[in-house]
Amino acid sequence: MSSPLPELVIPFRGERYRDTARLGRLIAPPYDVIAANERARYAAEAHNIVHVMLPEAPSGGDRYAWAAAELARWRAEGVLARDARPSVYVVAQEFSLPSGERRTRRGFFGAVAAESYDTRRVRPHERTHAGPKADRLALLQATKTNLESIFLIAPDADGTLDAALAAATRAAPDATAELDGVRIALWVVSGNALSRIPIPQAPLYIADGHHRYETAATHAADGGDGRVLGLIVSARDPGLAVLPTHRVLLAPGRDVGKLTQEWRRWFDVEPAGTMGDRAARLAERGKDHTAFWLALSGGDELVLTLRRDASLDQVPELGRTPSVRSLDVSIAEALVIGPIVRAGSATVTLGYTPDAENAVERVRQRKATAAVLLNPTRVEQVIAVADAGDVMPPKSTYFIPKVPSGVVVRAEGAA
Repeated sequence: MSSPLPELVIPFRGERYRDTARLGRLIAPPYDVIAANERARYAAEAHNIVHVMLPEAPSGGDRYAWAAAELARWRAEGVLARDARPSVYVVAQEFSLPSGERRTRRGFFGAVAAESYDTRRVRPHERTHAGPKADRLALLQATKTNLESIFLIAPDADGTLDAALAAATRAAPDATAELDGVRIALWVVSGNALSRIPIPQAPLYIADGHHRYETAATHAADGGDGRVLGLIVSARDPGLAVLPTHRVLLAPGRDVGKLTQEWRRWFDVEPAGTMGDRAARLAERGKDHTAFWLALSGGDELVLTLRRDASLDQVPELGRTPSVRSLDVSIAEALVIGPIVRAGSATVTLGYTPDAENAVERVRQRKATAAVLLNPTRVEQVIAVADAGDVMPPKSTYFIPKVPSGVVVRAEGAA
């Protein structure tokens, strides 16, 4: 008889920076979005989380062992202090969309069971790679601490979690900070007040942090405490935002404009006309169609709108399940980018950016052959793919803002 599964999400005794007045100088984005030339900016502060999250041993020795020793020193010196009672940590992030619209996303940090996906309690939507997992596992094994958080979405069908988090954020926060233009506020919820936060049950869906979740599950199987720090956000939160990840291609030897006839098999192809806000115009077209905006070397810009009579059953490259085959990003990869790749023998370099104007500018400056602009994947599509047990193409989602690292950390056994 199998053992019962542990509670999916529980409170924990978090560790936080004691110097809350300087919190904005001590936190950082997740490790995987910090470019090599940006790390120094955060590391200019002696106790910034980046020192132990992306460690660089001064003597060139074992950087993971150095991170563990540095973390122990911070604890001994009182830089980090552990809360006295198990808590959940409600966080609000106020940010701007590329359009300039301001939003606030609310969630809470809890200790999430780190286990095999086979239980179906936590569901992924993308594949992972061995390299990042090996790095994060070595750091976790050395520090025995979750230094940053994964990001999970709770379905919250009746909106109770969303309402409870909104209510919790009406009180004065316990700490505030600003990180790269995002305003952050934190509320520590413990004791009797915990009953006001409805802890979601399975399933939860990974929005960001697949590598970290799988690393924690591997560590759990090797003697770890079976928990990982997770920020849980309601699917009904009006601040939940996903940006598209536009494709930028450097495709030597291709005259992409000559592919128009091949694209007409699937799409209505028309000149983009007066520019305006490309992303806004594409979003308008995308309300009831699958559509893409193409910027081509030579200056032409086109709008491709999927024809209603297009028989996508003829395209196995779209994916295995209907949930993936219907995604804009799957259709773009198979029917727009695929023909560009096949149009020549030289290697194609594919880049990604959430910034539509940056993508087009790279083509204008002849640093790229073409840019393919997409509408964003919707949260309900992420959930549908995960429910189907399928995965999306690479770089299908870009959730903003990123979950800050260092607002709270979780040592093993601190639940």
